[in-house]
Amino acid sequence: MRKEVLYSLASPYREEMQITGYRFGHGRKTACIVGSIRGNEVQQLYTCSQLIKKLSELEAAGNIVSGNEIMVVPSVNHHSMNIGKRFWAVDNTDINRMFPGYHLGETTQRIAAGVFNQVKDYEYGIQFASFYMPGDFVPHVRMMDTGNQSPSLASLFGLPYVVIRKPKPIDTTTLNYNWQVWETNAFSVYTNETDCIDEKSARQAVSAVLRFLTRMGILKYHCHSGYISTVFGEEELTQIKTNVGGIYRRLKKPGEEVHMGEVLAEILHPYEGEVISRILAPTEGIIFFAHKKPLVTESEVIYKIIRRLYE
Repeated sequence: MRKEVLYSLASPYREEMQITGYRFGHGRKTACIVGSIRGNEVQQLYTCSQLIKKLSELEAAGNIVSGNEIMVVPSVNHHSMNIGKRFWAVDNTDINRMFPGYHLGETTQRIAAGVFNQVKDYEYGIQFASFYMPGDFVPHVRMMDTGNQSPSLASLFGLPYVVIRKPKPIDTTTLNYNWQVWETNAFSVYTNETDCIDEKSARQAVSAVLRFLTRMGILKYHCHSGYISTVFGEEELTQIKTNVGGIYRRLKKPGEEVHMGEVLAEILHPYEGEVISRILAPTEGIIFFAHKKPLVTESEVIYKIIRRLYE
């Protein structure tokens, strides 16, 4: 294992920010794994740390196939993480909306440019990502529909689902999208949590990455075969929204099976405590995403369901 500073940024009020990379093996730039880009992505940071630990053991045992280099970047925005902020603390901008970056631009543009310059030449790019809405997912792999995506490669992670997302204009400045534009096979891996640690799904994500690297001939590692992934477009998910705002009581978790008409959640009056709305399942299927925060507003997406068609 070789540890090096990939990009550094001086600060007038605190210590220099250093973005660190961990390199394993030698040879062509085969796979790069990036962890937390946002300051609340504690689960993503933890998952990377467990992957680094495992890759160190595999390298010591001689199980990285000769001629391959793997790099892991556990954190890009730990300055914000240290003070409990999701975005860049000074101007509240999102580094994962600044790629490929600009080395003479604003601070987050320069950080994105410095990181992207180090990661853009790898054959495979894997990001432990988080969603813009607060909530939990079934572990899955997500790809942008840029014309360069490969669902068959994504299936090699052995996670339950592969989701193809049609990019919106705002998505064109993400790491995943720009990796694909620069001809890297890019994958975003989602686990159950973001701002707290879920050991089970973190282990599942580490196993998925090791499984993928093994199947691509980069590692020598004995792993379980995982799932036969179901592939679908994000637009095919059934979205369920609230009809009122209030205190949110979640009754179903990601991965649970639901039936049409079943109560998924209750919304309570914030002052009087009475149930003012019960959210019912409009279809049969599997909970893919579930809102997590204790408060909701009217017309907020609180569940996404994979319809029975895909089971």
